[in-house]
Amino acid sequence: MTAGQDTAGAVGTAGPQADGAADAGGAAGAEGVRTGADPALRRDLEAVLMVVDQPVAAYDLARGLGRPLDDVAAALEELAEEYTGQDRGFDLRQVAEGWRFYTRPECAEVVEHFLKEGQEVRLTQAALETLAVVAYRQPVSRGRVSAVRGVNCDGVMRTLVLRGLIEEAGQDPESGAHLYRTTSYFLERLGLLSLDDLPDLAPFLPDDIEGIDETGEHTT
Repeated sequence: MTAGQDTAGAVGTAGPQADGAADAGGAAGAEGVRTGADPALRRDLEAVLMVVDQPVAAYDLARGLGRPLDDVAAALEELAEEYTGQDRGFDLRQVAEGWRFYTRPECAEVVEHFLKEGQEVRLTQAALETLAVVAYRQPVSRGRVSAVRGVNCDGVMRTLVLRGLIEEAGQDPESGAHLYRTTSYFLERLGLLSLDDLPDLAPFLPDDIEGIDETGEHTT
């Protein structure tokens, strides 16, 4: 991290000529990337953004972390500039809904090739269970899939989407949550003509899934 370097520079410039020296040091440090945010805040933001499934607004991040909005907004901008300056394989971008990590465009072809070629690799037990829930309960939201399995399935769902086994199927009219279904590639991989050819596994899944909201809690 470059935050420690800037902190040391600021201490060294204390004195009558501190203003001019600080300006010069800030311009020269880390290839022009600002690194004045609290290191703990930067760390916490990275940890949260690493696990979110959808973009998160700076306001929501500030509220969730108990930090001032201005500090969070500045830290997000700083992290985004730093990742770009270091030519990382990912970007931190701000879109209409908020902030989120994205694969850098230059790496898209490599990622796509890896995921396509990785089809021969066996799916994990978690992926197989998640895929089964989607197959038998489609169209279904991530929240309800997680509720059935009892664990957060966001990461597994993303993997299944990237592998072409499931896809978005519109939004729930009441909650607005994205719904998912299996793809034709899923049928091809299983050697099925249609979903009607799936084994009769539905009776083993919870019957009260319709009473579960998008957070995994039972509705009243």
